[in-house]
Amino acid sequence: MVELLVRLHLSGFFWGDCSLSNTLFRYDAGTLGAYLVDAETSEQHPALTTGQRAWDIELATERVCGELFDLQAGGLLPADVDPVGTGEELQRRYEGLWDELTREETLRPDEQRHRIAKRLRRLNDLGFDVDELELISTPDGNKLRIRTKVAEAGQHRRQLFRQTGITAEENQARRLLNDIASFRGHLEHKDGKPVSETVAAHRWLEDIYDPVAASIPASLRDRLAPPEVFHEILEHRWYLSEQAGRDVGTTAAARSYFDTVLPHAPQPLTTATESATESTLSTGAGTS
Repeated sequence: MVELLVRLHLSGFFWGDCSLSNTLFRYDAGTLGAYLVDAETSEQHPALTTGQRAWDIELATERVCGELFDLQAGGLLPADVDPVGTGEELQRRYEGLWDELTREETLRPDEQRHRIAKRLRRLNDLGFDVDELELISTPDGNKLRIRTKVAEAGQHRRQLFRQTGITAEENQARRLLNDIASFRGHLEHKDGKPVSETVAAHRWLEDIYDPVAASIPASLRDRLAPPEVFHEILEHRWYLSEQAGRDVGTTAAARSYFDTVLPHAPQPLTTATESATESTLSTGAGTS
């Protein structure tokens, strides 16, 4: 329900009557999804004010508590469920999720790419994608401002191919698009002017992705597809940066990955099968 409310509020939608009875809960691959089923009191705005959001949450808390008390009075509520505590938890979780999605943070130039990647990773884990990323210069450092959105299925693959011509799986594409967004923020800060998505994607492809793909050792190029290799390099960079307490950069992460990780990736089954077949044919020919 908290995730549903946050998604609605991000889109400027004021519900006005959030309650258990007005929400449909459905199982989704082992988790629960919440859906609005009664929008009679709703209002659509370009954006909600803090007061509008607070009022919607206050209404939701009161209604959820009241319904839980009704269930308790009817002997239908488990003894370990506290109506008041559940309502307070709803508000606490809403505030925590909203803060994670919308807060601004100040970054030092030497840490900004790593911190941006870390923030995008947390947002993705929460099920949200980045619609817009902006770095604003301040006397204390660069202020990171992010606007989130909910993505459609397959959107990342289509967007990555449209911007770069790279064909990738959905999660691979999502990670690569995150890196492009981070790179775009870096370019805008360095150049001191806005950079379009198209320009940022082309420069990322030329300056970051293509050099990494070209540097994959020839003997290991059959292990993983280039988008997967790049995705794993970003993962490797993440862990190296966490250990170092700073951004180690893609080039250094790629060298380390090629030396320590990629050689241990399984050999493709088709290649292994072909090698075994050739060996058998060779042995058979010698016997003949």
